[in-house]
Amino acid sequence: MRSHRKVGVTVLALTMLFAAEACKRRPAPAPAPPPPKPAEQKPAPAKPRITTFQAEPSTIERGQSATLRWAVTGDTTDISISPQIGSVASSGSRQVFPTNTSTYTLTATGPGGSDSRTATVNVSQAPPPPKPSEDVRPRATISERLSQEVQDAYFDYDKSDIREDARATLTRNADALKSILQEFGTASIVIEGHADERGSAEYNLALSDRRAVACRDFLSQLAVPGDRLRVVSYGKERPQCTEDNEACHQRNRRCHFTSGQ
Repeated sequence: MRSHRKVGVTVLALTMLFAAEACKRRPAPAPAPPPPKPAEQKPAPAKPRITTFQAEPSTIERGQSATLRWAVTGDTTDISISPQIGSVASSGSRQVFPTNTSTYTLTATGPGGSDSRTATVNVSQAPPPPKPSEDVRPRATISERLSQEVQDAYFDYDKSDIREDARATLTRNADALKSILQEFGTASIVIEGHADERGSAEYNLALSDRRAVACRDFLSQLAVPGDRLRVVSYGKERPQCTEDNEACHQRNRRCHFTSGQ
């Protein structure tokens, strides 16, 4: 009986010993993986914002210019000004020559939306010329009317840009030319380009041509019929005076108007 108990105890002890050894050999469980990091959210694109859009000056006389100035912030894909100007940079300025009161619209668009603003240039119209009183005087010829009513437009040295005093002169000329062309229905007007004596003949011919074209384009913007305006370049070949001084040179840098009949 005791021997059976010893055997049972021995078997139990061995069983427990084997179980303990098995537990030692069993690998430890792998640690749980860390939780995934939340996805980073990109900031929303900044909505376009027009901080400045204005016309300087906001009121002009016909023939004068105004300057549009603008500035845009935010994320943009397109910035444009209408009418006529089109796409522009995020900031800048542009000179405009409206013949009538005009409203310009600046529009900025981007991923975050759009913004729009307007600027108006008011153009004051000159009063209509007084109606001539009826008399029995003979009708003036087209050359006489051009000589009496249309003035030369002058330029800076080596320039073909229409300067401020020339704008005023050409604006007055526009009304006279429209009246003359209406009276003489088949006539055309020749715009002569001239230069002073300095520089080569070839260079002055090209410069004079640019001056005549600039005068024609300016008058066309003021509704003078462009198909009845012709340009010709004389360079330095037909000077008004021949003295070697700046006053004389200035008189020779001009656009002059004659009849094309």
